[in-house]
Amino acid sequence: MLMNAPATFIQSYIDDLNDALNQLKPGAALTRIQAAWLGTCLTGILLMNSVCWAKFERASLGDCKVAALSWVFRKASIPWDWLLRVSVVLILKRYGITEGVLAFDESDRARSKSTKRIYKVYKQKHKGSGGYVNGQTIVLLLLVTSSITVPVGFFFYMPDPALKPWDKEDKRLKKSGIAKKDRPIKPERDSAYPTKTEIALGLLKEFKVAHSLIKIKGVLA
Repeated sequence: MLMNAPATFIQSYIDDLNDALNQLKPGAALTRIQAAWLGTCLTGILLMNSVCWAKFERASLGDCKVAALSWVFRKASIPWDWLLRVSVVLILKRYGITEGVLAFDESDRARSKSTKRIYKVYKQKHKGSGGYVNGQTIVLLLLVTSSITVPVGFFFYMPDPALKPWDKEDKRLKKSGIAKKDRPIKPERDSAYPTKTEIALGLLKEFKVAHSLIKIKGVLA
């Protein structure tokens, strides 16, 4: 499949997105280059069923270079949080959704065994092999309605690295018969590594602010 221009419905979506961005946050609309980049990426995802700059370049017969696509993603001042918020608003409006149930879920995504540069990647138990792999944990907030289920928020969870060695040593000392009062005190958790419960509460607060008109009939976790 060749990718020379954004699909018509994708271009229409981006136009609606920009209009909504201007209404909710003046000045946050995408520039011409950013809008073209987003259209290319969404069309590439549709055709390739993947988020891969190299595949996008091949599908465009070299018109869209890997370096350029990656640079815009990493360096352009795109209002990512507002994009997600406005996208959800457009979807709910399109389907006439006014109520639903919020549900939390989490997903462990295995990555390369050697990578350390991916955001919030950490050593995880690999269920398939029984060994270990570096991976990410994503906490998702979903809005479940009578017609669709749509993700409305997410956050990357990662255990506090400082707690792991303490936990390992605490278990060793406990097994050796050392009383709790004689074992090292558990260190305070770093706020940069919130628990899944803290993440869930934060996502709920964000949803309430962004979508105050949606009636929530219940919360599942």
